[in-house]
Amino acid sequence: MLIYLSCKPESDSSVPEWAIVELQGLVQMKKDVTTGPTVIGDLHYYHRNKQPVLVLGHHILNGKEVKLEQPMAVIEKVNVEGKMEYKLKAVVKKKILFKSRPKPIISHVSEKV
Repeated sequence: MLIYLSCKPESDSSVPEWAIVELQGLVQMKKDVTTGPTVIGDLHYYHRNKQPVLVLGHHILNGKEVKLEQPMAVIEKVNVEGKMEYKLKAVVKKKILFKSRPKPIISHVSEKV
């Protein structure tokens, strides 16, 4: 079986590099009636230690970047002139791992009167 792989990106001369976000456990979300992409949380990097931080609602998760042993390719199946080809979309060389339990974000602590 021959598989044709197109390594030419559409607009740039280099292939984009993506990362995998790995979460331990279950992420439950409220049902939303809006269409389109679903936003789960906000991913931030601190400049001091360059550690990723994921904010999910009222919880925060601290993570770390891990280099993958084997890079992965993200490919797209396309039909070109009756031939099935695979187009290279990106290369994945690292993952962002969040394996600790989420910590609650406390924004206001009431004072005793």
